[in-house]
Order: sequence, then structure tokens, then C-alpha cells
Amino acid sequence: MDDLTQLRVEIQAHVAVLTLDAPPVNALTRTLNDELVLALDRIGELDEVRAVVITGAGKVFCAGADLKGRAEVIKGPGDLGAHLRRTRECFHAIRECAKPVVVAINGAALGSGLAMVASSDILVASERASLGLPEIDVGLLGGCRHAMRLFGHSRLRRMALTGLRVDGAELYRLGLVEACVAPEALLPTALEIAHTIAAKSPVATRMSKHTLNTIEQLSLRDGYRYEQDMTAAIGRTEDAREAQAAFREKRAPVFVGR
Repeated sequence: MDDLTQLRVEIQAHVAVLTLDAPPVNALTRTLNDELVLALDRIGELDEVRAVVITGAGKVFCAGADLKGRAEVIKGPGDLGAHLRRTRECFHAIRECAKPVVVAINGAALGSGLAMVASSDILVASERASLGLPEIDVGLLGGCRHAMRLFGHSRLRRMALTGLRVDGAELYRLGLVEACVAPEALLPTALEIAHTIAAKSPVATRMSKHTLNTIEQLSLRDGYRYEQDMTAAIGRTEDAREAQAAFREKRAPVFVGR
């Protein structure tokens, strides 16, 4: 993906590492926004990729919306609506990516950065990480609905109304991230999880993520019924038969993604 300028993409051993690289603070510019959507859409159709890791270059994961570039994007009628639509689709591209996404939060993830984190499947934090909603201080709103996927009522409202940032250690104490590790251990920890996912059946992980996204908003009865239907569908795949055969024969499975 050599046509990207603010996003670095590296693919190795079935894992794609996406690094936000828009100095100085990886603000969500229009370019970075569009490149993330493009890369995730492409990755969703690449058989060689089975899991994704998203992280940031430098000391900040993503400082949020690009306020400095806002005037260049919103110049006339219709521009604001188009800008808001593009931003929404960036978060949906993460959540709806066909491959599971592990986010390695290397520093502050604010506003739009928090929404990106909350749209991911599995969260890992550095000791330097923090999540926050600073919009109250710049006359804006945004990211609260995504933050509700992570935080409870009181904490979320305190963050939105005061600008409070929650650091990595507290995120781990609250059970919102899988680990809070030293900065140098962050990417290895995220990659370990991603490689574990990549070793599973790619058709099973793809269908499992789709199922999890779908049942998240369903009732208990409807959600479990849907999950049962998808279990039956997975059971008819070649990979499922291979997994069962490998279990019986006490060997490592060889998955083909069908």
C-alpha cells in the first residue's frame, strides 16, 4: 500500500500492522481518515491477512479531530455533512473490518482517537496511554456514544463534562484493556494476541467477529438464536472439519479459509 502518506502498513505472518503517522500528534486529518478506511477495506479482502493491529507513531495515539485543518475541509454548504459522514465511516471501517482488530494504545487517544479505540475488538494499553473526551474545552461534541461501549454512566459523563483523562493503569483496573504494559512491551503484547488470532481458522474468526457485531444490539433470545445459526454455518466449513479432525488426531490443524 505504497499510495498511503499518513498511514504505515506492514504485513507479516498473516498480521497487518497499521501505524498512524501524521505528526506531531496523529490528529485525524481528512487524509488519515480516508487512508484508514481504504486500508481496512483492502485488508478485509486480503486472504494473506487474518488479524490487524492499529497503533500510533510517536508519543500520541491520536489527539482527535484535526482542528487546524477544519477550515480547509469545511468551506461551504454541504461540507460539514460530508466531513461528519467521512468521520463516522472511519470508525465503522474499524468495527466492520472483516478481520479482528487489536488496538495498541501507545499514548493519548482523545475524541476521535477514543472512538477508534472503542471500535476495535481487543484493547492493549501502554503505561503512557490515556483516553479522554476534550471536546468540552473546544466547543464541540463527539466520541461519547463510542465511549459508552467502554465506560459506565458516571465515569463517561465526568469525562465528557470535565475533560477528565483516564490513564492506562486505571483502564486496566476497570477491565477495559487486556493489559497495561511498559511502552517497549506494547507492540509485542498486541502482536502476540494478533498472531494467536491469525493461527485460528480465518473463516471462523471472520464469522465470529461478524456475529459478535450483530448480536451486540440484539436481545438475549434473538442474539443467541442468531449465534446458533452462525455456529451451524461455521460447522459446515472445511476449516471446521479440519479442526475436528486435528483434535481427534492430536495434531496442529491446517486451515484453508473455507
